[in-house]
Amino acid sequence: MKNVLVIGSTGQIGSELTRELRKRYGNNHVVAGYIAGAEPTGELKEGGPAAVADVTDGEAMAEVVKRYNIDTIYNLAALLSVVAESKPRLAWKIGIDGLWNVLEVARQNGCAVFTPSSIGSFGPDTPHELTPQDTLQRPATIYGISKVTTELLSDYYYKKYGVDTRSVRFPGLSSYVTPPGGGTTDYAVDIYYSAVRGERFICPIDKHTRMDMMYMPDALHAAIALMEADPTRLIHRNAFNIAAMSFDPETLYAAIRKYKPEFEMVYDVDPLKEKIAESWPDQMDDSCARNEWDWAPQYNLDSMTRDMLEKLSARLSGR
Repeated sequence: MKNVLVIGSTGQIGSELTRELRKRYGNNHVVAGYIAGAEPTGELKEGGPAAVADVTDGEAMAEVVKRYNIDTIYNLAALLSVVAESKPRLAWKIGIDGLWNVLEVARQNGCAVFTPSSIGSFGPDTPHELTPQDTLQRPATIYGISKVTTELLSDYYYKKYGVDTRSVRFPGLSSYVTPPGGGTTDYAVDIYYSAVRGERFICPIDKHTRMDMMYMPDALHAAIALMEADPTRLIHRNAFNIAAMSFDPETLYAAIRKYKPEFEMVYDVDPLKEKIAESWPDQMDDSCARNEWDWAPQYNLDSMTRDMLEKLSARLSGR
């Protein structure tokens, strides 16, 4: 990777990935792509080049790619799971019609493409424990359906046109930098905000519902390490299971109370979020990622909790 375009640079993953890529490759080599109404601000705006990069406008994207001599595209444009269920047509337009445009621009300009998939690409009939890399994928949400299509379309462009497409299936992600944006696993971010603010947390997920989760620094490492990996080692491409930790709300609550013993949590289960959560894996088998490009997470639940509480406390207090 020499010159990188991050589409969706102001989103949950994109805002942090753009900063991390600039640290590694230099500020001027990473373009923050955005859409009107979601312009970059602060460090994201001032730290390097930025350009309108709307996945629904292939010609405009191609112009940005040519202007900045882009060789790698991180396509992070998507609606998150709960939001997508309320706007299915828009979710498809951005996630799939948009992906088609990105892949066409990449084919015509010789770019590699990373478009993330998700644990949402699995469905209620998928094995939930140690979900295999290659298994049944019959999701019941538009978010999941679009993610399966993302995997297949990305593979198609690699096999038919030789476009260097790569992807991971992200679990739920926790971050102290970017506020939650409408995902099923967002409770695992919201809960830390409540703990730091001294508020009682109302949990929308059932106490016994386990899901795969990951701390954002590990997610950023995965997204970069896969694109830097030796292509001759890759048996799979779109998309790799990656895992770090798996827990239910009670386990997370106990981890926080270790450092915040006065913290309180009650349940008010959201039927839509719970239905989506129950259809996802409890824990993915990520042995293929470990074997093919040396994936290894650095954080577990305890180390993530310590860091989240420390960093959020500093951030919310203005330190």
